[in-house]
Amino acid sequence: MAGNREFFYRRLHSLLGVIPVGLFLVQHLVVNHFATKGEEAFNDAAHFMESLPFRIFLELFIIFLPLLFHAIYGLYIAFTAKNNTVKYSFFRNWMFMLQRVTGVITLIFVVWHVWETRIAAAFGAEVNYQMMENIFENPWMIAFYIVGVISAIFHFANGLWSFFVSWGITVTPRSQLISTYVTLGIFVALSIVGIRAIFAFV
Repeated sequence: MAGNREFFYRRLHSLLGVIPVGLFLVQHLVVNHFATKGEEAFNDAAHFMESLPFRIFLELFIIFLPLLFHAIYGLYIAFTAKNNTVKYSFFRNWMFMLQRVTGVITLIFVVWHVWETRIAAAFGAEVNYQMMENIFENPWMIAFYIVGVISAIFHFANGLWSFFVSWGITVTPRSQLISTYVTLGIFVALSIVGIRAIFAFV
């Protein structure tokens, strides 16, 4: 029974990391990228997301609760994992370790980002271009956001590779190699989007 429960939790953790949490990450990066077109474009995109019908329901059940489970169970996986990169320094062993490290970094970043934006909005602040511009007046926050965004994107892209394997989508060595290149491309493309968005506020 314990083994079946562990299998179920790991599958659910993997699924939620891609759908909906991973999709939300992509959507969030795309919205932020509107900042490269100027203040008005970003504010219009942000206000559009805020005006979606049933926004509170969507945020709670499609974003926060799945993210909460993924984060809590992910911490359990991270701190019970047996990393062996010193003895076996294979590429996938390093990816396994980095997946856990970036998961912890991403969790710290997300908690801080939610505190600075969504919690601040609950107390009356407006989430807009000016808010992000004020945050990035501090060069340390620019560095913090760069590390956080890159970690989140890596965690998603590498997690997508693991998702394909664990769900039986890529079962052959060739398909897994192709998946490696595809997810690497996703990581690079989304990283460019994320970094451009950050510097658009600077």
